[in-house]
Amino acid sequence: MLCAVYKSLKKEQTYLYVERRDDFSAVPEALLNSFGPPQLVTIINLASRQHLALADLSKVKQQLQSQGFYLQIPPPVESLLTKHKAQQLTKQ
Repeated sequence: MLCAVYKSLKKEQTYLYVERRDDFSAVPEALLNSFGPPQLVTIINLASRQHLALADLSKVKQQLQSQGFYLQIPPPVESLLTKHKAQQLTKQ
């Protein structure tokens, strides 16, 4: 299963996987507008992969087959204040 991976120029660490290069017909218009102009990063064969760097391979394959695209967003930023408060509570 080949797919094309594009990065967003508007949103850092955000990637869009589509089944065919330059075919964004399955991607909602609102998503494309917020994503910005897609910049091709690579074309990968998911069938020959055992894992992806920051995405769940089985979820990527499933969403490509069911909706025609997969959106990879960066993990949420960890709140250091919340972490510090939790550590302080466990010390008491």
